[in-house]
Amino acid sequence: MKAVFLDANTLGDDVDLASIEQVAGALVKHEKTSPDEVLNRIRGFDTVLVNKVVLKREHFEACPELKTIAVVATGLNNIDQEAARQHGIRVMNVMNYGRSTVAQHTMALMLALATRLIDYDRDVRAGRWGKSDMFCLMDHPILELEGRTLGVVGYGDLGQGVVERARAFGMNILLGARPGQEAGEVDGYARIPLDELLPKVDVLSVHCLLTDDTRNLIGARELKMMKREALLINTSRGGLVEEQALADALRAGEIGGAGFDVLTEEPPRNGNPLLADDIPNLIITPHSAWASREARQRIVEITARNLSSVA
Repeated sequence: MKAVFLDANTLGDDVDLASIEQVAGALVKHEKTSPDEVLNRIRGFDTVLVNKVVLKREHFEACPELKTIAVVATGLNNIDQEAARQHGIRVMNVMNYGRSTVAQHTMALMLALATRLIDYDRDVRAGRWGKSDMFCLMDHPILELEGRTLGVVGYGDLGQGVVERARAFGMNILLGARPGQEAGEVDGYARIPLDELLPKVDVLSVHCLLTDDTRNLIGARELKMMKREALLINTSRGGLVEEQALADALRAGEIGGAGFDVLTEEPPRNGNPLLADDIPNLIITPHSAWASREARQRIVEITARNLSSVA
């Protein structure tokens, strides 16, 4: 195996790549690779490892020796999979590595929004508590999660991890059927059509891959169907929620709050409707839900096992 890793820096410098190097032999590593550098860097290699670098048909046509693409992540939207298939290139990805850390982050966003944690912290730092005529501040309404209904769209490994933790808070669980997915019962939870789910939930958490069917899954129409105090959490993929519609809904008080770890463009170099400073009860984190060291090391170990199957 002759392998190159095009964007090794995306895993951080605190993970150990020894297991991949043991399988791949002399692994060539680049910290990052720009689009115009891709072709020259993959020439002569039969195996390419990437996280977010885009690989296209033109790369496959120019590199007939390429046999395997190992994506050190779950999402495959940066790979032209149809072109890879036509060129006989095997594409593999990493599943089930981030259940604990992503579920933890999802709950952190949910709890921070429900308790208005950031708003109260901001008030304290601005001196409002010190000027209060009573012992506490109660300016922001707090949502108690026990007895509330969590709706989960995407009940895979990550969605299941969130459900486990939400149950510990005494929440009721409903599952939403993605487009083309049948309603029914899964693990004792009712899975119902999205239009039926949205008016019922106090918190909606989405855990879908971004596909043509799920793009803008939650738009202006869907947001209007939710309760005015409902919270929306997205630690999955930018593009699942129509961002301008969400910004408008939060400003208008049509939903209670939102916590996002993902945006349509990452990093958001060209701005984003959700980055405006006048949107209430909105928390944005920089696609960091997956990034515990433990999870990143699991990515390495799973990638090594994937590569060993073709070595």
